[in-house]
Amino acid sequence: MNIHKIVLPTPYAIGDVNAFLVKGDALTLFDAGPKTEEAYVALQHGIREAGYDMQDIEQVVLTHHHPDHAGWVDAFPKADVLGHRYVDYWMRQTADFLQYRESFYRRELEQENVPQEDIARILDARGELELFGTRPLTQFINDGDEVPGHPNLIAHETLGHAQSHFMFVEEHTGQAIGGDLLLEKVASNPLVEPPVDLQGDRPKSLLQYNASLKKLQQMNIATLYTGHGEAVTEINSLVTARLARQHERAMYVLQLMAEHHNVYDLTKALFGKTYAKQPGLTLSETLGQLDYLVEEGYARSEMQNGVEIYRQA
Repeated sequence: MNIHKIVLPTPYAIGDVNAFLVKGDALTLFDAGPKTEEAYVALQHGIREAGYDMQDIEQVVLTHHHPDHAGWVDAFPKADVLGHRYVDYWMRQTADFLQYRESFYRRELEQENVPQEDIARILDARGELELFGTRPLTQFINDGDEVPGHPNLIAHETLGHAQSHFMFVEEHTGQAIGGDLLLEKVASNPLVEPPVDLQGDRPKSLLQYNASLKKLQQMNIATLYTGHGEAVTEINSLVTARLARQHERAMYVLQLMAEHHNVYDLTKALFGKTYAKQPGLTLSETLGQLDYLVEEGYARSEMQNGVEIYRQA
């Protein structure tokens, strides 16, 4: 792959995000940073550094819909925009989708026993929604599709961190653009999100994420260009370490379950003051560990008065 990395600032704790300019039969930008002025300036500079102008970009391909990756699609009005069909909900932000999103999270948070004042704070996502792009997708990508203009660059659905997540693998070179599937320095957060079809049960994002990591281990990838930080080459050993660390984390949650029995109380016990700063993120982490414990037979759950209660098996 003829690939040029562009580092963009973000307002998030994760820090900078990477976009990748890839020249094939088409000039393609993979991911586009958050919709901030600082990110736009860095994106423009990075594209010019590679010898191109903004208007030269023929298509933008998104690894997933999160705003640090999907903001500046608006900077390329003449380019095609490709991604998972789930991305389109977040770009269009129709009244029906936003209403569904709010009702989904309210129901989940109430089942987690989160206080109403915290629910109101979590649901107020106006600042975050402003960092999304607003251009609808011009083409959906499906699992196994070849990226237009890039022969043998194949999309692989890798859900968990996001319900829209793809990685893109060039099998004959062993190179891949991995989004946030596996990062060099930190573990990606499997986030609670509405289901792709906007109906049915909550996706169990940590279980999805673990399956995606195991899928990655089977792909024989030499270099994984990641959404944050440096590229990863020792993929299998890093995945093994991350899965082992996640299991250890779950065992600690299991110990906490001797005294705490709902997601909110367990999150407060697990994260302490960090919960106040990042309630959605920490609740997602705790719920994922509980899903894992139930799936592996370490714990059981039941509904009591509208709250999900967890106990050691």
